[in-house]
Amino acid sequence: MLVRDAMSTVVLTIGPTHTLRQAAQLMSARRVGAAVVLDPDTCGLGILTERDILDAIGAGLNPDTETAQRHTTTDVVFAGPRWTLEEAAAAMVHGGFRHLIVQEGGIPAGVVSVRDIVRCWAPVRASAVPA
Repeated sequence: MLVRDAMSTVVLTIGPTHTLRQAAQLMSARRVGAAVVLDPDTCGLGILTERDILDAIGAGLNPDTETAQRHTTTDVVFAGPRWTLEEAAAAMVHGGFRHLIVQEGGIPAGVVSVRDIVRCWAPVRASAVPA
């Protein structure tokens, strides 16, 4: 199975000046665990995850004044839509993260998460187990 078959095409894009609270509210409303952060000044893409927000709040930072920019991962590993789920899972394990931005033609086409991979693998694995 390929990443394009598992990825979410609901890509939440926010700016670097969104506060962590704004990001959390948008992520919650869209029911996604990560937001793509687009910085028009640098033409760069980054990712802000629920873990980034949790870590910031756990460290006592104010979600109403902390911006996405300060907590965004900019050294992003991008997946291609034609990657296998095994390749995506290996990249996640190697990098220690749970989300990959999927790029096609240089633009975000989706996000694939560990949850997406498990959702796709679970029925296949369950049918492969002898009764």
